[in-house]
Amino acid sequence: MSRGPSPCPLPQAGEGSCPPPRRGEGNRAGDGTDIRRDDWAARHAPAALLPYIRLARLDRPIGTWLLLFPGWWAIALAARSWPDWRLVALFAIGAVAMRGAGCTLNDIADRDFDARVARTRTRPIPSGAVSVRAAALFLALQLAIGAAVLFALDRLAILLGLLVLALVSTYPFMKRVTYWPQFFLGLNFNWGALMGWAAATGRIEAPALLLYAGGICWTLGYDTIYAHQDKEDDALIGVKSSALALGEATRPALFAFYGAATALWAAALAAAGAAWPAWAALLVAAALLAAQAARVATSDPADCLAKFRANRWVGWALFLGFIAARVLAG
Repeated sequence: MSRGPSPCPLPQAGEGSCPPPRRGEGNRAGDGTDIRRDDWAARHAPAALLPYIRLARLDRPIGTWLLLFPGWWAIALAARSWPDWRLVALFAIGAVAMRGAGCTLNDIADRDFDARVARTRTRPIPSGAVSVRAAALFLALQLAIGAAVLFALDRLAILLGLLVLALVSTYPFMKRVTYWPQFFLGLNFNWGALMGWAAATGRIEAPALLLYAGGICWTLGYDTIYAHQDKEDDALIGVKSSALALGEATRPALFAFYGAATALWAAALAAAGAAWPAWAALLVAAALLAAQAARVATSDPADCLAKFRANRWVGWALFLGFIAARVLAG
């Protein structure tokens, strides 16, 4: 697919290139940046805070939702009736802090790459709005908030939270060494299923492990869709992704990923003895995922972004269904 004239010089091997803007993330000027200049942050945030809002991606919350939902699912499914709302709130705060920390770490690691890419060169670090030192201090602040949340949990959840740091620190570099960074993202983003169950029960049991495994398959699907936005540029600069690995086989792979996720989540519900609302929610989630796999246009970056963002409805369907199932059973 032709992308038209490049707005920046053609990169050398291993350097960046210039992807087009993604729907909902570009600005009205159409200059290819993934930062909107007319969003709520630009209109309302203090000028001194705006670069840090951008750095933590607070202006684009879909990643926070995708990180948060597995933890919420586990808290809801492990409950005897209503979920522990203290845990629900703590996990929400933790997801915002840790997603922001992950984005900050990623931008520090990729700052030279981002400076050569039209879509990312206006991000806070490559644009000079935030220095690397300031970004590192901001990273430390976000990690401190995450640590405060973590140490409000019980011992097993704390241990799990410390263990996941090894995954968090290595993920930004996976796209340089493997065509499956989406798998490593899944290991990170769904860890909350283990932590949520441990925080609610003090144990790790089969439903938590099955929720976690299903979440990894879910992430393989939605992040493969996301990766199709940049596949041509990734191929030019040597960045790896499942979108490049799968190519024309993406659609059947999506059905396989989402089918495996649905099967593993069903096994989690069976292991947890969940009531019928949880199963009804799973059917809704499965239908949403099947529609994504069937309808996504992998050659259209705007459609890929829309399908990726639609996964928040999968998350909400399961969370609300799990709550209803436990309240009905209780």
